[in-house]
Amino acid sequence: MKITMEIKPEDIIESVKMMDAEERDAFLEDLLAATSPEYLESIRQARTEYKSGKVKTHQEVFGE
Repeated sequence: MKITMEIKPEDIIESVKMMDAEERDAFLEDLLAATSPEYLESIRQARTEYKSGKVKTHQEVFGE
């Protein structure tokens, strides 16, 4: 069974504006994940690098 409904872009924009910062960040990340295979691949690659220890501290990168 498939249910479809039309949502206007203006309604989506208004809903996003009503979200707090944490909700908005999660929504945008989910939207990127749903629409961008490259984004998902970059996350997979970053997790692999992190697990293998290929990471640097903030101080190592920025010297701060």
